[in-house]
Amino acid sequence: MIVRRRGRLEIIADILRSIKNKEGKIKPTHLLYKSNLSHAKLKEYVDMLLEKGMIEEQLVKGKKMFLMKDHGYKFLSEFERIKEFSDSFGL
Repeated sequence: MIVRRRGRLEIIADILRSIKNKEGKIKPTHLLYKSNLSHAKLKEYVDMLLEKGMIEEQLVKGKKMFLMKDHGYKFLSEFERIKEFSDSFGL
């Protein structure tokens, strides 16, 4: 069995998918577990996603949460469409 490392775009899609699957908002700790990244690596990706406007950080009932924004939903939709296309050609 060949174990392949996730690429940058796959990691971003996994993070966004984790948020989407939790009704568009997730606690940082839950995101850490679901993303399967170290704290430092997750922070790098989260900072980039915040900067690009794909997610936002909010306090919900006094707890820090990451919320998916329209730009994040659009990226995830396009990523999945491209992945489906490349998979159909066996790439």
